[in-house]
Amino acid sequence: MREVTGRACYAPGHRRAYPFGVIDQTNRTPIEDYAVIGDTETAALVSKDGSLDWLCIPRFDSPACFSALLGTPENGRWFLGPCEPAATTTRTYRGNSSVLETTHTTDTGVVKVTDLMPLGDNRADIVRVVECLEGEVRMCHEWVVRFGYGKVRPWVQHHQGHERDQEVIVAIAGPDMLLFRGTRLPHAEDGHHRDEWTIKAGEREQFSLTWFASWKPIPPPLNIPGRIEDTVSQSEEWASHCHYRGPYEAQVVRSLLVLRLLTDTRRGGIVAAPTTSLPEDFGGERNWDYRYCWLRDASLTLEALLATGYTTETKLWRDWLVRALAGDPQDMQIMYAVDGGRELPERELDHLPGYADSRPVRVGNGAVNQKQTDVLGEVMIALEMARQRGLPETEQSWAVQRALVDSLVSHWDQPDNGLWEIRGPLRHFTHSRVMVWAAFDRAIKAVEDHGYEGDVDTWRDMRDKVHAEVLDRGFDPERGSFRQHYDTSEVDASLLTIPIVGFLPGDDPRVLGTIAAIEEDLMRDGLLLRYRTQTGVDGLSGDEHPFLACSFWLVSAYALAGEVDKATALMDRLIGLCNEVGLLSEEYDTHQDRMAGNYPQAFSHLTLVTAAVHLAEAEGFAAPVPLEGVHR
Repeated sequence: MREVTGRACYAPGHRRAYPFGVIDQTNRTPIEDYAVIGDTETAALVSKDGSLDWLCIPRFDSPACFSALLGTPENGRWFLGPCEPAATTTRTYRGNSSVLETTHTTDTGVVKVTDLMPLGDNRADIVRVVECLEGEVRMCHEWVVRFGYGKVRPWVQHHQGHERDQEVIVAIAGPDMLLFRGTRLPHAEDGHHRDEWTIKAGEREQFSLTWFASWKPIPPPLNIPGRIEDTVSQSEEWASHCHYRGPYEAQVVRSLLVLRLLTDTRRGGIVAAPTTSLPEDFGGERNWDYRYCWLRDASLTLEALLATGYTTETKLWRDWLVRALAGDPQDMQIMYAVDGGRELPERELDHLPGYADSRPVRVGNGAVNQKQTDVLGEVMIALEMARQRGLPETEQSWAVQRALVDSLVSHWDQPDNGLWEIRGPLRHFTHSRVMVWAAFDRAIKAVEDHGYEGDVDTWRDMRDKVHAEVLDRGFDPERGSFRQHYDTSEVDASLLTIPIVGFLPGDDPRVLGTIAAIEEDLMRDGLLLRYRTQTGVDGLSGDEHPFLACSFWLVSAYALAGEVDKATALMDRLIGLCNEVGLLSEEYDTHQDRMAGNYPQAFSHLTLVTAAVHLAEAEGFAAPVPLEGVHR
């Protein structure tokens, strides 16, 4: 079994957040220096130093109460780590879980910090446990709460807690209350709570933070050792259902665990990332809010889960989808809130300086109103895979799909914003047309292979018409490559999905020519850009870095073309970009050797999984759950 270990990379200017931070600079902790913990309803980012710098609670799309990630410690954080700046730090997740264990070695001793958000108890808690393993270590502790994305300073007081409690600290602002418990409580200093103490070998201190609605009674304390063990056990049990056996198995399982964390198991939505405004262009304007449920990204996530043996998540998401899409098919949006809500107005937070001075900081996403014709294709591919895995349609779920496909007949040929949410002029994007073909193709399969009712004759005519148009207008015969849109000779990395979705075989000369053109135009230091921003197609200033999902698509394209050696070499390179806990962001800055964009990114992890599956199939590994849609 091939395994490649990751590494952490550090950007110039990296500084430890010790002992109580620096509040006159924006955050320059490298993105890859963070790990994620979560409870499948929200998530938090914890730096290697021990600073919990980002938390939206109780939901992924709730306002943050710790926002130092996009500003300074004054915007809220929870720091727990050695006071000594020269500590040597290692970290790992406990087994196949998201229980994070960080070990700090100082000149005087060794201390381990365990961080987690407990699973499965219908609460919103963060647990942090400090244990001294050797000698003694001077520890620094700081707790700074700022609701409203770092803007609202709460009313904080010591309080008598639950009847089973000793004294606790509560922070209240409107509907939100945070309850801090600990075996030792930090003391207040001008809006911050701080503590400093020496922990000795064999000693253990434990702390917890609980969110609850401010009008409700204080919840009881947790059985912390029991919740840690239960969380590990639940995660290990979930991971054991993975059917994938092949190269990069450990990285596939970790990516699946990340995708699980990004799935709201109460409501069914799957978010693209737990963060907002981590920049694609450091110091620039390409900063977006990814804490929502894109139908495309969620569908691709399901394809990765289905390809590795998971079906329960598909039913949960399909039921979410039916609720979100209820109504007129013409009203389908490209994204929704985690509960299926439609209102995601984009606004700028002027009080936050942004990660590494990248402005504006945005919440909400204006792309919600865009037209992206490819989305239904991804939805139909995922639901066809689910049908193949034995998930029956309900009367309502098939009725929604049928209505959407029928509606597509009347507007499939209109220009759109495309996969990459272009904010420039609408175009006839080739990828969008390929996915229109996929939508009709999978709808036809639902009728022909599974016996559902639909206007299959019309759908066949449309599928053939779209296929012919793409081959005519979407292909550049002079270059021997498909093109980004019908009015250009530029290429786009999304064209690599043509063989992945089964539009053409992977070894078709037109596919091979497209791979060659993409390599020529979009390769930067061995990784792929989405497209050339210099053309102005996206209507934005600045540049961006290689988009990791595109490079994983290239691995799949190589594998489907029979270029196994090239696929393996690129996969090794990509796996090596993971940090030491196996996480990936949206993009990678090859010049500064650092991650860029929102993090951890579902798109990067789901394409890692599907690339590994394609490569395993190309290498002859057994494929008990093959990817649907690939011509063989």
